[in-house]
Amino acid sequence: QVRFVESGGGLVQPGGSLRLSCAASGFTLDEYAIAWLRQAPGKEREVVSVISSNDGRTYYTDSVKGRFTISRDNTKNMVYLQMNSLKPEDTAVYYCATDHRSGYYSETYYLTLANFGSWGQGTQVTVSS
Repeated sequence: QVRFVESGGGLVQPGGSLRLSCAASGFTLDEYAIAWLRQAPGKEREVVSVISSNDGRTYYTDSVKGRFTISRDNTKNMVYLQMNSLKPEDTAVYYCATDHRSGYYSETYYLTLANFGSWGQGTQVTVSS
């Protein structure tokens, strides 16, 4: 059974950094693509970043390119999201999720929310002065 436990969120000032962690279980980490999703108050959930299965290609939504970095440690079954230069609009609950697929797909596929599920309970990130 696929399960994710997210951690590392908190309150940070604009311009600051946070590193989110996601502990995965129930599958081999590089077997599927893993996404970080987020949902801000009053907004729909969105895909923030994805690391593909196998070769670990990475994808980012435009609003976080150059500021966020996704990575994984297959030996620990962990996925991380390093977030730098945080902005108030990054405030959201952040979740891990998977597409339950291996193989190679397009950037459009990876940045489409409907392709991901099994998210965890999330971790709150608040960017405020």
